[in-house]
Amino acid sequence: MPNRTSSFAWGAILFVLMALAIPWFLWDRSAVVAGLPVWLWWHIGWMVLASVVFAVFTRRGWGVWMGRWSA
Repeated sequence: MPNRTSSFAWGAILFVLMALAIPWFLWDRSAVVAGLPVWLWWHIGWMVLASVVFAVFTRRGWGVWMGRWSA
């Protein structure tokens, strides 16, 4: 069973991924790179990062909040 530290770490990673999912700070940019807007490149990169994080989570952190002290 994962310990409390790893549970908080996975929670923080989840929060950061959710907070950066929508690039509010790029909405007013009109820059284009390789034919696509910069905000779309952000989304593509974020999806790759989220996929990698989820793959690691399934191997190391699955069931992290199933302990007796979790809410």
